[in-house]
Amino acid sequence: MDLRAVAMGIAFALMWSSAFTSARVIVEYAPPMTALALRFLVSGGLGIAIAFALGQSAKLTRAQWRSTVIFGVCQNALYLGLFFLAMQTIEASVAAIVAATMPLIVAIFGWAFLGDRPNGLGMVGLVAGIIGVAIIMGARLSGGIDTFGLGICVIGVIALAIATLSVRGASSGGNLLMIVGLQMLIGSAVLSVPAAIFETLDITWSVELVVAFAYTTLVPGLLATFVWFLLVQRIGAVKAATFHFLNPFFGVAIAAALLGEHIGTLDYLGVAIIAGGILAVQLSKQQRLEQQK
Repeated sequence: MDLRAVAMGIAFALMWSSAFTSARVIVEYAPPMTALALRFLVSGGLGIAIAFALGQSAKLTRAQWRSTVIFGVCQNALYLGLFFLAMQTIEASVAAIVAATMPLIVAIFGWAFLGDRPNGLGMVGLVAGIIGVAIIMGARLSGGIDTFGLGICVIGVIALAIATLSVRGASSGGNLLMIVGLQMLIGSAVLSVPAAIFETLDITWSVELVVAFAYTTLVPGLLATFVWFLLVQRIGAVKAATFHFLNPFFGVAIAAALLGEHIGTLDYLGVAIIAGGILAVQLSKQQRLEQQK
């Protein structure tokens, strides 16, 4: 792995992790589902326009369409929709920590449903990740965290894990940026229904809202996705996914720095253990891939 790939991986993790802080700002000033549906409408439109400019086609295979729909519903509508709702009552750092467990959940689902049993290092990583989550959530629950908000975050990250497993089908056959744009439009369409039914268009306009919305739309929404695909093209999906171990650190650090959220000693300990577990799981996948060659 060269220095350029390392820089791209760190940049991706930083942008992905910062989305929770900007989302926390957005839901303070605007209805969460309405704001998210609008964000996906803008991001999806831009993504499709860029894809067409690059010569990509909207003619997808049946398998690509099926996976793109699943990805759009699970990641955008369910995962991010539930996280936006949850961040009305829980801190961005908590949301970032829960979301960062996604590689661990993917590994567990792969083992349970796809027969993809982790090796010794992978098993150590899974156990470590579970222990890290238990440490953090034990401390937060005793501190009076909103359990409903935490619960819908857990549902959301499970949906994200399902989306991650389904993207294998969506990413084959080219037209990757087109697929990204289409799944964003799918998420926007799905979210617009509950937004219209349950939310009123009560927006408190501010500089913070405009900056956070623009940042979330362009940086985590489009730029991070573009960097991710470049990284996967450069070093492969398994090696690229190793950078997910940085997400707990970055997510907590950004929330503390920009929002002033309190981070306790047990949070730091749990984050370190979770990050180590994610790294172990991803390295075990890399080992198995190299052994199969």
